[in-house]
Amino acid sequence: MVIISLDIHENLGGKIMPELRCTVQTCTHNKNFYCDLDGIVVGGNSAKRAEETCCDSFEERKGDSYSNVTGEASATSTIDCKATDCTYNDNCKCHAGKISVEGSNACRCGQTECATFTCGCNS
Repeated sequence: MVIISLDIHENLGGKIMPELRCTVQTCTHNKNFYCDLDGIVVGGNSAKRAEETCCDSFEERKGDSYSNVTGEASATSTIDCKATDCTYNDNCKCHAGKISVEGSNACRCGQTECATFTCGCNS
């Protein structure tokens, strides 16, 4: 299971830039528990539980390869959240104080999850 942890760290030009912690060591974007992407996508548009979400930005690392999208990993990232029933989702942007992505042995995005997901549904 991969864990991504996020603290709202910056708000630049109206962009929420939460602190993101990712334990998915099998992802090519993971560098020392940070993500080298400027933003990630959390999937799970019908999710009612954290296990029904995933990091749609996950790409399996092949061998010792690492991504070099931004040159270095950052503690902050924008989160485009498709899990519309999450209490932290506001217009498809994550407003959680922290976000954690989990899925330590993931080979595909469906084996990851947003551990911060909390259902705001009435079921």
